[in-house]
Amino acid sequence: MTGKLAVITGTSRGLGRNAALKLAAQGVDIIGTYLSKASEAQAVAEEIERLGVRALMLPLDVGDSSGFADFAERLRAALPERFGRQDIDFLVNNAGTGQTTSFAETSEALFDLMMNMHLKGPFFLTQALLPLIVDGGRILNVSSGLTRFTLPGYSAYAVMKGGIEVLTRYQARELGARGISVNVLAPGAIETDFGGGAVRDNAELNAFVAANTAKGRVGQPDDIGLAVAALLSEGGRWITGQRIEASGGMFL
Repeated sequence: MTGKLAVITGTSRGLGRNAALKLAAQGVDIIGTYLSKASEAQAVAEEIERLGVRALMLPLDVGDSSGFADFAERLRAALPERFGRQDIDFLVNNAGTGQTTSFAETSEALFDLMMNMHLKGPFFLTQALLPLIVDGGRILNVSSGLTRFTLPGYSAYAVMKGGIEVLTRYQARELGARGISVNVLAPGAIETDFGGGAVRDNAELNAFVAANTAKGRVGQPDDIGLAVAALLSEGGRWITGQRIEASGGMFL
């Protein structure tokens, strides 16, 4: 994939960082976004550049759509200056966080936070960046295994991810005329700091997940980064409108 350029939201840590590194290892230049941790994002950029490709980190709050037009303009200005081109090949809508709250105790404020970050944000950010995506490009939306199986405490989060999966099919249909493929990747439980790092740090929860996963272990960030790279590779060019779950066979 040498010579390609990907925009990945939420690259300062977790799955976004891992996906950026896996794509960079395949020769893809990376534009990443971060919410507040500029130093961490810059450290990731330096890791990427040590792999022999170019990297740029830009601030972006995916939960605030009022900033998307400005972000698109900053991106448009940076492309020729930093990368010598006017467009991007890949957009990975990854950024987000989770909150563990029962349905009965979910506040309207929390619901709105999840909606703005995980559904409204990717919807309108993709819309804002669409003119910059090359014909024949790829969009990859990140969902969750929680849209297929249920675990108490994730109702608001999972509802938004379910919406992203429906949106993916509509995007694939409407953008197909431009040759743009749109798919959704649904990770299972992964050992990151997502949701306060519970899967990684809570031994009982970790063991529960492993016992209910066909592969017999909890997912690692590399499992998802490699899946992202595979879906965006040439081998994925005829795949569109699909939900691909990367959970190791969780709750089969």
